[in-house]
This record gives sequence, structure tokens and C-alpha cells, in this order.
Amino acid sequence: MKPHPGQSPSMLKYVSLVTLTLQNAVLGLSMRYARTRPGDMFLSSSAVLMSEFVKLITCLGIVWKEEGSFARATASIHNTVIKQPLDTLKVCVPSLVYIIQNNLLYVSASHLDAATYQVTYQLKILTTAMFAVTMLRRSLLKTQWISLVTLVLGVVLVQLANTDPPKVIVGGPEQNRVIGFSAALCACLLSGFAGIYFEKILKGSDISVWMRNVQLSSLSLPIGLFTCLVTDWEVMTTKGLFFGYNGFVWYLVVLQAGGGLLVAMVVKYADNILKGFATSLAIILSCIASIYLFEFNLTFQFALGAALVIASIFLYGYVPPNPNQQSKV
Repeated sequence: MKPHPGQSPSMLKYVSLVTLTLQNAVLGLSMRYARTRPGDMFLSSSAVLMSEFVKLITCLGIVWKEEGSFARATASIHNTVIKQPLDTLKVCVPSLVYIIQNNLLYVSASHLDAATYQVTYQLKILTTAMFAVTMLRRSLLKTQWISLVTLVLGVVLVQLANTDPPKVIVGGPEQNRVIGFSAALCACLLSGFAGIYFEKILKGSDISVWMRNVQLSSLSLPIGLFTCLVTDWEVMTTKGLFFGYNGFVWYLVVLQAGGGLLVAMVVKYADNILKGFATSLAIILSCIASIYLFEFNLTFQFALGAALVIASIFLYGYVPPNPNQQSKV
């Protein structure tokens, strides 16, 4: 994606900032509302499956546009996906991991309020760093190690801040913060591993990110369907795959599918500071929205924990200037 002649890089950075902020904040709030709204509860495994389907259709469309014709796109997909089975099988690992991760996020959103969920899920920074060090042999700066410790401390404060009694979701299970936190923690571990694994695959070949996503979603669909059959067989056979669906659930499906693809397109224009700013704004927006939408009780301890998490995000993305480069300026 190249900047339009009439668009400055600075403008694209701020467009990226707004997009990332809204995507981060709206998804968490929407998932929370979808799991606590009155009425029939939809199957989270079905929503994850449909998100992968929407993602596949979107990536196929992008590949078609890049290739210039349907015939060339079909030939390219056939050569990449079908004729290279070993390469395609490499993507099986993140496909399985992403399906499990997305199902866990729905579990977490069912048991944690949107603000707590948003803050807790930032632990993926820690897990991503951990796998980057172990799998890619990267080294972290001292400031990054400090930021990771600050991040953990902030999340601990946030988790300990809320002592409200469990609530009951209409048509759903009693909310349990331990289950919610455990699901979020597992999702963070899987997110870190899958992200670094996928990055390693991308860097090890000349296949485009969109074609990789075609492979990813193609393999995720059968895995997602199997997950539906195993976890929700009774409901699926009696009430159908789309039980509990309405316009809002379909919106959530598209939002979850398009979120990752949208971020992949815009982050190239946003540096680490802006990305950190976007995530931090999303946390603040989630807290404010939760107060008005979900009667969230904002305590000093929660605010302190969230502030530490926000500070850790900025600190992790900060790269100290190189003295040698400064002397040349």
C-alpha cells in the first residue's frame, strides 16, 4: 500500500492511530456486550469459525486484486497452497493455535469486564517478547525488561482491584474472574507463540502476507468446524450452527475478522510510539465506556494498574537514540 499523492506520511500515521485505537477498544467492548446481552447466547465456536470464513473471503479478494485477474489468482493459489503441501502444513500450527486463542478470548470476555479484559490481554506483549527471545534469538533492551516487569505488576494490580461478587449472565454461566483471567492468560501465551511462529514463516519465504493468510484461514476452517462439533455438538444438532445470531453477532464476526487484517495494513505507517499510544487510548476508552455501559466501578487501584500497563507499553516501544547516529547529524 503506497501513500496517495495527496496524502502525507504524517496524515497516514494519524489515520493509523485512529484505526488502531478504535479497533482495539471497540472489539473488547463488543465482545463483552455480546456475551452479556439478554436473549439466546450464540455459540462462540461458531463465531470464531465464521470469522475465519470472512477472513478467507477477504484475503482471496485481495489476492485476486493483486494478481489482476481471476485466472492468475487461481493459478497462484493453486501453486502456493496445493503444489507446496509441506509449506502449507507449516501453517497448521498457527491455524490450530489461533482457533483455540480466539475461543479463549470469548471465554475471557464472558467472565471479565471489558476494561479488565483489555488491560489483562496486554500480557501478550510479555509472551511475544518471551517467544521472540527463545525462538528468534532476539535480545531485549534493559528498558524493555523493565517495561515487562512493570506490565506484570500493572496487570496484577488490575486483577486484584475488582472484588465485586460474581454476576450471572442472562442465559449463560455465572461469571468467574479466575476462569476469565486464566482464559486471557492462556490466550496471551498462544498469541505470543503464534505471532512469532507466523513471523518466522513469513520471513523464511517470499510468499505475501495475504497468501499466507489464505493458507491460514483454509486450514483454520476445518479445525474450527471440528471445534464446533466437539464443544457444541448438542446445541448444533438441535438448534443449528447459527443459534443466537442476530445483526450484532454478525457485526462482531466481521469486526474480529477484519480487525487483524486492517491492523496489518495500517501498522506500517505507525511507529512504535504511535502504536503504544493507540493501545493506551483503547484501554482508557474501554474504561470510560465500561463505566457507562456496564456499570463498571473504577477504583484507584485499577487506575494505578492501568497506568502502569500504559507506561509499560510506551517503555517497551521506546528505542533510545544511538549516540553514534546523533553525532553524525
